[in-house]
Amino acid sequence: MTPSALHTRRSILTHAITLAATTALPLATATPAHSAAGPNIIGCATWGARPPSEPVVVLANRPERIIIHHTATANVTDYSRQRAYALARAIQTYHMDAQGWIDTGQHFTISRGAFILEGRHNSLNELHTGTRQVRAAHCIGQNTLSIGIENEGTYTSQVPPTAQYAMLADLCAHICDQYDLPATEIYGHRDFNATSCPGDRLYALLPTLRKDVATRLGSPLPAPEAQTEPDPLWDLVRDASNQPSTAYTEYLPAGLLP
Repeated sequence: MTPSALHTRRSILTHAITLAATTALPLATATPAHSAAGPNIIGCATWGARPPSEPVVVLANRPERIIIHHTATANVTDYSRQRAYALARAIQTYHMDAQGWIDTGQHFTISRGAFILEGRHNSLNELHTGTRQVRAAHCIGQNTLSIGIENEGTYTSQVPPTAQYAMLADLCAHICDQYDLPATEIYGHRDFNATSCPGDRLYALLPTLRKDVATRLGSPLPAPEAQTEPDPLWDLVRDASNQPSTAYTEYLPAGLLP
């Protein structure tokens, strides 16, 4: 991609995010090589994260894809910032104290009130830089290759709130822009592990999500009939999607959230 094309693409992204997310604010810090435009992401220090139990590993490689999850928690109507902070703290407590992980497993979390929170420490800083990623614990086999996004709620029979979905599209577009990923590299957890995550309804929205992200990036996806070349990765994804789900789900035990 030429410098002028890259500049045009990022200018389109900035304009699209500004129009689409009324709650979004520009990120405070830019780097010379990457655009700072994107939705407001609340850092670990702001929502009250505990320190990791051991140093978080920052990998030299960029991610190759984004993986979408749901938390499999209640579809609450409390859309407040306070609820979002409580959710982030509860997830971290569960992951560290019950799962034995060093920190929150995913890189980012989106509450039903459309607040984006940093999950694993340093994820936001590396997203700003756009050259490296934090090793995570959100998807077996993909933790060194992907960015994991948790969406608060259970989406087996319901779809996410409109604002939450819009913020998910904004965040995915920003991640794609920072790491030079195409919108086609957005998947669901069940594409790689035998799980029902991210729920049937949210999973069914992923083709729409890819299109919406591509539009935000200024590079709409081609029509299906124009995609004539076989895609071996998608063949593997389809095979994985046909595997029976296990009892593994993402949830928070009673008492961690009000």
